Amino acid sequence: MARSHLTLAALATNAVPELDVAHARNHSLAGGGLFDSALLVTRDEKELIIRVPTSQAAETEQSADLVALRALTTGNRSRLPFDVPVFVGQAPFEGTRAVVYERLPGASYDADALTGHEGVSGSIGRAIAAIHGLPSAFIGDAGLVQQSAQDCRTATIDLIDRAANTGRLPAALLRRWELATDDDALWQFAPTVIHGSLAAESFLISDDAVCAVLGWSGLSVGDPARDLNWLLAARGDAAETAVATYAAARQGNDPLITQRAMLYAELELARWLLHGVDSHDEVIVDDAVSMLDGLVDNVHSHTMNSLSPDTGPILSVSDVESMLKDTPRTRATGSAGRNSDDSSEYGTSEFADTGSFARVTSFDGTGFDTAGYDTGYGDDSTGPIPTEDAADGTSGDTATDDHAAKRSSSE
Repeated sequence: MARSHLTLAALATNAVPELDVAHARNHSLAGGGLFDSALLVTRDEKELIIRVPTSQAAETEQSADLVALRALTTGNRSRLPFDVPVFVGQAPFEGTRAVVYERLPGASYDADALTGHEGVSGSIGRAIAAIHGLPSAFIGDAGLVQQSAQDCRTATIDLIDRAANTGRLPAALLRRWELATDDDALWQFAPTVIHGSLAAESFLISDDAVCAVLGWSGLSVGDPARDLNWLLAARGDAAETAVATYAAARQGNDPLITQRAMLYAELELARWLLHGVDSHDEVIVDDAVSMLDGLVDNVHSHTMNSLSPDTGPILSVSDVESMLKDTPRTRATGSAGRNSDDSSEYGTSEFADTGSFARVTSFDGTGFDTAGYDTGYGDDSTGPIPTEDAADGTSGDTATDDHAAKRSSSE
């Protein structure tokens, strides 16, 4: 049962000394979300958000978010052209903890709406570029994940191999993805600080500009393509403005970034399959297999932009929209989900750990005409795809060679 706003208000007074709450209201779906949340208004008219996780996955996500927010010191925040949530206090409660944040002003929109306005789109491109431009030393100091380009490549290979080991991955897709991971040029990039879980709901907008960015639990050093995945999906009239603005700010120094982002987007299908297999849910497995088969059909039937010179075409908008229209938006273990439109502040991306493909609704093979980037795909509101370190702990080159040898022997 969802905790009432009055219970949460009482918890907040324990978490924040001398807090004087004048008003409180629910800020989450009753019993439907992975966080119980309330909006609090103090006597001096400050607004706060209190959240209590309702699952172990949500608690893990909240803990990661707190570590990231502490790492984003005043100096780091001063480099960003937007606000970042401020931690106010916490209190233990029923084996977990309630956490209080300052509520940031601004409104949230879906991906198409965000990219339907040229000014907002440009602001989003600059915001992402600012994150990627942060100096990376603080990530290591905070004990957060740091991945090299080879680490990202090796983790991707591992994901593909795990999907192949289920026996449900079509051979055509296995070959397509292997060609992408074997393409050395695709993985020649400089890792940057990344948000790690960007989606449309990560942004708060005020006065036609990004005023805040939320949900920092994925903060790390890694592949910047992971933060562009959702953006290139958007089909607003000014979507290419965001990409062009980002490319200009980053000086176009990663020409194959969108091909990697496309690969990550396609691999959401593999993650969805693995989630179904790991949870022993045949409905999810069947759904993933159906979508993988649809991807194969489009690879064979369309001539569109490729992941790398030898991988073949990618999906069209209409095909994937049709394929995914009935994809379930259920919650799963391993990640916390957003509670409601009102409670998107300080929320987390659906299936952040399991990599559900439920957020992906379309790909666009037409591409954007933007300087320095081949943006040959799109998908609606998909978040970036998390990658994992190689399970065997081998170095990047060794792991890649081992996987290549295993593939050759099996072909």
